[in-house]
Amino acid sequence: MRIKRTPGKSEQALEAVSSTAEVDAFLAQVAALPPAAARQPGTGPSARLLFALDATASRERTWDRATQIQAAMFEETQALGGLEVQLCHYRGLGEFQASPWCRGADELLPRMTAVRCAPGLTQIARLLDHAIVTAGPAGKPAQGAPLRALVFVGDACEEPRDRLADQAGCLRLLGVPVFVFQEGRDPDALAGLRDIAQLSGGAWCPFDSASPNLLRDLLSAVAVYAAGGRPALEDFGRRHGDAVRLLTAQLGA
Repeated sequence: MRIKRTPGKSEQALEAVSSTAEVDAFLAQVAALPPAAARQPGTGPSARLLFALDATASRERTWDRATQIQAAMFEETQALGGLEVQLCHYRGLGEFQASPWCRGADELLPRMTAVRCAPGLTQIARLLDHAIVTAGPAGKPAQGAPLRALVFVGDACEEPRDRLADQAGCLRLLGVPVFVFQEGRDPDALAGLRDIAQLSGGAWCPFDSASPNLLRDLLSAVAVYAAGGRPALEDFGRRHGDAVRLLTAQLGA
């Protein structure tokens, strides 16, 4: 069980801003996502995305920032016909919550702001099981818009890596990449979280309290690509910083 505490000097040293190589690697993986299907006029949102957060005590100091970042994701995708987002979070003694599907920040933000962090162990396996059920069986997608991706923001991984690897592989077969944003660089968590991203066909990227704008833009890039495919992402890249423009340069002809 993890409790809230002030990081020591050695831990603070691990919480360095993402290197250019790590951002490049993440963006290259986003570029590999399958293009979103064209949305027909009069239809509902073109895609669904799970936005999952570790709400255990160690993340309390960054919870408000995560709320602001989530709002930015919606703003960038609404012009594309919208993206249905479901907020998932775990905390405390086995508590796991999944919101209804939301089509705007005004629906989801009140749910996020009502959550308070609580000490507890990670429940990443439970989250991945939820994503598998949400996506539906291979070849027979669940009802509604297709689930395009799972975004996970957390700082720890306290579960058996073999089980998580099996679940990540299943999500890859279902076409649901997991994009992991690791707060800090806890070495015990890094290997497990990276495995989840890679085995699912997604990507891993670290961030810290000094890089909230980078995290916002990268999260938004995933959401924009899920909702509108490459053309939408290229437009997004032209309007944002160098990190996102690196992605458009890797798309090819």
